[in-house]
Amino acid sequence: MFTLVIGGAASGKSEYAEAHTLSLSGQKVYLATMRPSDGECLTRIEKHRLQRAGKGFETVERYTDLSGTPVPTGANVLLECVGNLLANELYELNGGGTNAVLYGTDTLLSRCRHLTVVTNEVCSGGADYDESTLFYLRELAHINRTLAAQADRVVEVVCGLPHFWKGAP
Repeated sequence: MFTLVIGGAASGKSEYAEAHTLSLSGQKVYLATMRPSDGECLTRIEKHRLQRAGKGFETVERYTDLSGTPVPTGANVLLECVGNLLANELYELNGGGTNAVLYGTDTLLSRCRHLTVVTNEVCSGGADYDESTLFYLRELAHINRTLAAQADRVVEVVCGLPHFWKGAP
């Protein structure tokens, strides 16, 4: 099974994805993609660590190359989040770009029992962006569309409330 959870910043998507993953029986792996590169990132990482403390997640930090992630076969995997992963794959020296993200999620799907992927809603802000930001947004939108087509369930979280676009609750 594959669940895609999408939402804007601070929408409650992470909390929803964690609760969903916790509702599944079996081993739970939290696959963290945010590189601890500055104070803001460290603060967000610590917030997420505190949220899932004592809940039974095994945390694996992986910033690029999802396909090489050591995930136990049959585990329930929560991937948090595609936006960070794409930025790493696009802008790090040895990053593999958009295709590495899509190949990596396909590889995870082949190994795990249930994959829950958190991603950011993009392209509805309506602001003027420079070309590099527009490139990133277009690539993330492409990944989101591709993952939504593959997913068994697509859930958008707005103000902490889930809306099911595909699949049953």
